[in-house]
Amino acid sequence: MNMNITKIKSVCIIDDDPIFIYGTKRIMNEVDFADEIIVYNDGLAAFDGLKEMTQKGEELPSMIFLDINMPIMNGWEFLDEFVQLPNNNAENIIIYIISSSVDPRDVVRIHEYKVVNNYILKPISIEDLHNILQNVGN
Repeated sequence: MNMNITKIKSVCIIDDDPIFIYGTKRIMNEVDFADEIIVYNDGLAAFDGLKEMTQKGEELPSMIFLDINMPIMNGWEFLDEFVQLPNNNAENIIIYIISSSVDPRDVVRIHEYKVVNNYILKPISIEDLHNILQNVGN
């Protein structure tokens, strides 16, 4: 086991699927992925929550897993709002789009957002998390 793997301070999951959230939190805890896991069930709740953190001068989660298809405010709408947030560590935030299907149009769209690092197919596996941690460490 490589002990040099970086641990994420705080990760944020934005998804409306409770089963996905439960499973992801479970494997995140299993691999000791993050000190803190924050969950929002839609883009608007996430945006409001993160905006409140910036207003308090708190650091935002260093990694966000963002679902595209959600009620109220979807992933794209969230990104459009999020990039306008004045925040204390935006340039250090890594965003992964999580999706159950890869629509080629979505892939093209992902590349339009500088803040988005990559996308991951659901469900997230332990291997996915290890790869992410290794990328963060490098």
